[in-house]
Amino acid sequence: MAELKTKKNDNDIIKFLNEIDNEERKNDCFKLLELFEQLTNERPKMWGQSIVGFGSYHYKYDSGREGDWFLTGFSPRKANLTIYITAGFKEYDAIMKGLGKYKTGSSCLYVKKLSDIDTDKLKMLVEKSVACMKKRYE
Repeated sequence: MAELKTKKNDNDIIKFLNEIDNEERKNDCFKLLELFEQLTNERPKMWGQSIVGFGSYHYKYDSGREGDWFLTGFSPRKANLTIYITAGFKEYDAIMKGLGKYKTGSSCLYVKKLSDIDTDKLKMLVEKSVACMKKRYE
């Protein structure tokens, strides 16, 4: 079985964020860093080379595959700011309706900039997702 490449590490988060070329994206990331730390009561850690994650849980699938992953986090990708809502979006239709301008993947929220979305709705989304994941993997 292939080993997961994205693992928690001790890389310097501030250095990583300060290397972002796009000033608006850099400022958005520093806002998310502060916001996520407050919402999760977790210290941020780098996961792989480009993800800032908060908290973690251990999963094990029926197939036998298992590993560790972060509860929530973000990554300053080239095209978008990626925000990880690990619980997915199925149960959060009411929040998503008023969130603003975004796209989603299975557990990724893609935004061009934080000003495109309602930060209060984002807070609710992150809090609910983290609570769901903690309950699921207690």
